[in-house]
Amino acid sequence: MQTFKQNFNQNFNQNRLGLLLTIGLALIAWPLGKRFPLIGAPVFAILIGMIVRPIILPHLDLFKSGMTYSSKKILQYAIILLGFQMNLFTVFEVGKQSLAIMVFTLSTAFIVTYIMGHLLKTEPIMTTLIGVGTSICGGSAIAATAPILNANDEEIAQSISTIFLFNIMAVFLFPALGQFLNMSDYGFGIFAGTAINDTSSVVAASTAWSSLKGNNTALATATVVKLTRTLMIIPIALVLSFLQTRKHKDQNLSISKIFPWFILGFLLTTVLSTTLNLPENIVTALITLGKFMIVVAMSAIGLNTALLKLLRNGFKPILLGSICWFSVTIVALIVQKTIQLW
Repeated sequence: MQTFKQNFNQNFNQNRLGLLLTIGLALIAWPLGKRFPLIGAPVFAILIGMIVRPIILPHLDLFKSGMTYSSKKILQYAIILLGFQMNLFTVFEVGKQSLAIMVFTLSTAFIVTYIMGHLLKTEPIMTTLIGVGTSICGGSAIAATAPILNANDEEIAQSISTIFLFNIMAVFLFPALGQFLNMSDYGFGIFAGTAINDTSSVVAASTAWSSLKGNNTALATATVVKLTRTLMIIPIALVLSFLQTRKHKDQNLSISKIFPWFILGFLLTTVLSTTLNLPENIVTALITLGKFMIVVAMSAIGLNTALLKLLRNGFKPILLGSICWFSVTIVALIVQKTIQLW
């Protein structure tokens, strides 16, 4: 017990300044995300971090350790807590109807990003992060897979910013597209849940649709479908871990060293949320804490990101993201129409 206390105190003292800074920036970004949910607190956190970076740059070494802890460890703990928002029974019920669309959209995202990444000569890690973010659940999927790929903070910030751009476009375009195609409420919910990246954008687009139609069918359906997609983090993370060990086998890199153990924590909290009748206020508090911890991590990522370099390198990732997003949207529509979930 004494050893644990000493290690904890040493770890906290070493990371204290960086932790306090990232938490402070997160406390600024959090209400902004509430006020402007279309943008979201994680994006605000990255932007604020990049703005503050030049101010602390002369003293960056004082904050570096805590910033690294926030962008790595706290990010992983956040993913674990987000498992409490899942209910496997609900996921399986709605998921079995949208599974075919998910399989095709996931396959499309990875195939398109792989091909276009080679053609555009984007960095492999950036290519993978954009593919994961587009196919699964935006920033959360990027956050979950970045440690496996050993992505740096600029790559994470660039990929999240790219995904954010197309989230915004989807919120405005999808309801109009759904009306043009004469979709049902349920059909639009399936479409939004499978083709929009981030949960907040899924909710925003389906809420706009539900407001037009006077019922919450689209919103309820889209939310559950989106959460079902979130579970795809688990197999994708495992596959990426395996590929990383194959890629670096000459360096004696074993899967146990890079295995995303926090994904097992995510699975455990998902099972607990499904099987235990936990009080709703406790579950809500845990999910909220997990979301806030992601904002803390994004603050650290913003602090580690040079804005000018990000802008200079921004064209190719945005082009890659646009092609991937467009391809996923078209495939989702085709498959949904084919299996008559319109």
